[in-house]
Amino acid sequence: MQEVIKVKLTPLDVRKHEFKKTIRGYDPVEADAFLEMVSDELEALIREKNELSDEVLKLKTQLRDYQNVEKTLQQTLVTAQETITQSKENSSRAAEMLIREAELNAEKVVRDARLRLAEMKNELVVIKAQKDSFARRLKHLLESQIELIEVLELDDLGFERYEAKLPNEAKRETPTPIQEKIEFEAVEDELPEEPLASDEAAEVASDETHGIRWGKRIVADEDALDRESDTQQSRISDKLII
Repeated sequence: MQEVIKVKLTPLDVRKHEFKKTIRGYDPVEADAFLEMVSDELEALIREKNELSDEVLKLKTQLRDYQNVEKTLQQTLVTAQETITQSKENSSRAAEMLIREAELNAEKVVRDARLRLAEMKNELVVIKAQKDSFARRLKHLLESQIELIEVLELDDLGFERYEAKLPNEAKRETPTPIQEKIEFEAVEDELPEEPLASDEAAEVASDETHGIRWGKRIVADEDALDRESDTQQSRISDKLII
């Protein structure tokens, strides 16, 4: 059958083929019938061959399409794999950069906090030293005031003696220590014109001078204490605000 196909023998050629007539040859009717049968079979084979050729062509086309799809898929997979790999590398680098940046920021925060802590400790030492100094000065000033009060209490008898020597109309309530200077100046204006005895005059003058001196000291000490307290409070407030 393959040999027939190779010579391109058609069914029509088989049907029209004529054999030479010889003595004692084949039966023409039988030969024609056989040729007709061969022609039909050949026609069927050719038709089947054409159908198979069409099917093969169709399958080849599909195979080519599948191959193209497979090639495209392979390229897509390769591209996707490369993209994934590149993304992983980029993500890894970005993560490393973020971690490094976070570490640097954390180190800076810790360093700044330590510096600030050291500054606050130094400021605390300075404030404590100023507080101790102010406390010592305040204690000294209070001790001085206590001593002054004690002295004034001891001098009450002298003031009473001085007041007893004044005329009745010039007597009045004994002034407080802070007002002593003003009180004694007022008393001087009200003293009688007649001179006192020499001993009494000396005693009165001594008491008066002593009271004025202690009055001035009280006023000066109180002013100094107020100024010192205001200055220390202002410094401490400035430190706390900073």
